[in-house]
Amino acid sequence: MKIMSLNVGMPVTALYHGKTLETGIYKFPVEGPVRLSADGLTGDGQADLVNHGGPDKAVCVYPSEHYAYWEQWLGKKLDCAAFGENLATAGLLETEVCIGDIYEIGTALVQVSQPRYPCFKLSQKHGPAEFPAEVLKTGFSGFYFRVLREGELASGSAIVKVSSGDGGVPVSRVLHMMATGRGDKRGLEELVRLDSLASGIRSRFQGWLDGPE
Repeated sequence: MKIMSLNVGMPVTALYHGKTLETGIYKFPVEGPVRLSADGLTGDGQADLVNHGGPDKAVCVYPSEHYAYWEQWLGKKLDCAAFGENLATAGLLETEVCIGDIYEIGTALVQVSQPRYPCFKLSQKHGPAEFPAEVLKTGFSGFYFRVLREGELASGSAIVKVSSGDGGVPVSRVLHMMATGRGDKRGLEELVRLDSLASGIRSRFQGWLDGPE
């Protein structure tokens, strides 16, 4: 397991349906080493601080294994950081990586906190309006790390698993619950007890449990 591409970038102004928007999805590869703090990588930033960034979304990860599928689906070659990810990785798939798993990368220690939920900015960057829906359909979403120990990492850094998260809940399952799990009481009850799951996701699931069926 390793970093295939380390990517950072500050928000830019882009056009979408004739209107301007601020977005942090445009990131570019750097060799490093780059400092990773609890808030993210040096030189990186987000425009929408409600839905992006923060301690539970300090690092956005995307499996490089999915690029071949999307290149065929989109009909074009994809550059590095096509999904706005900080780390394009090898060996970390959403069906295998679990919430709470801890990894050492360079001198930093990170923990899987939640899936990345696709939004319209993928369509803004690549064109097809149905792109976010296709990401949900495939489950090729990526995920986020929180930072347990600050440090430095670089393109090519090894990713070493230190420990497994309690419950063995894969990222793919949580993404499925976020998309379609509102009525799954048993599943929601299990996930709200998962302390390593991002607090915002657990609060959303608790709200579904407490709300009308």
